[in-house]
Amino acid sequence: MTGPVAATLAMALGFVAVHVFVGRLTFLDVVPRSRWLSFAGGVAVGYVFLHIMPELGAHAAAFSAGTGYATPVAEAAVYTLALAGLVLFYGAERAIIVSRGMRRAKEGRDRPERGMFRLHIGASALLIFVIAYLLNHREDATVPGLALYFVAMALHFITADYGVRCHHPELYDRQGRWILAAATLAGWGAGVAVALPQVAIGGLFAFIGGAIVLVVLKEELPEERKSYFLPFVGGAVLYAILAAGELYLVA
Repeated sequence: MTGPVAATLAMALGFVAVHVFVGRLTFLDVVPRSRWLSFAGGVAVGYVFLHIMPELGAHAAAFSAGTGYATPVAEAAVYTLALAGLVLFYGAERAIIVSRGMRRAKEGRDRPERGMFRLHIGASALLIFVIAYLLNHREDATVPGLALYFVAMALHFITADYGVRCHHPELYDRQGRWILAAATLAGWGAGVAVALPQVAIGGLFAFIGGAIVLVVLKEELPEERKSYFLPFVGGAVLYAILAAGELYLVA
């Protein structure tokens, strides 16, 4: 196994650990919302805007070259995929919230219907598969670049998995975490075995960018979350400092 592949496997196993053990992070289960979750959300959003969004410009150029479309059309197509990621996960989240409210009203149980668990885990597994696939297909394959990707995505998974587990605690602990762990390893394996064209890689980056923004903001914005602004900003600022440090090292 080559060095970079071994490194990305170690990162994938780190992601697996988050999925499997997030339920044991008892310090997250507090009211008001844990400051650590707000901090993790800030880091993930910082990654989207300081890494994924700038990279979309490069991928739009590759899309233009690969398809022959004019640059404005190529850019619009790439950002449409980011919008699609946001809309898809917004739709899934709304369906789960509606189902939870209807079941609470009818049965007095504060849980979504079982079918909503499959929808939630399926959407999460799709996103996780893509993120793990991209471990081996980063535009910035340097050690600092991979490290920043790993840290940002691991913190994003803490936020996202915590949100899934809040909706389906028993099902997540019994089944969901293992499905997400399997999706991680499958995505990493696919990344090693299959190299997609740069046009497709750009589309995947755009898709996860939109999805991550939605997942983080839906965890931070609702009033009942009682989330924290300063830790969120702190996470974003810290990530910005780390990203600036990476640029300095590369330069």
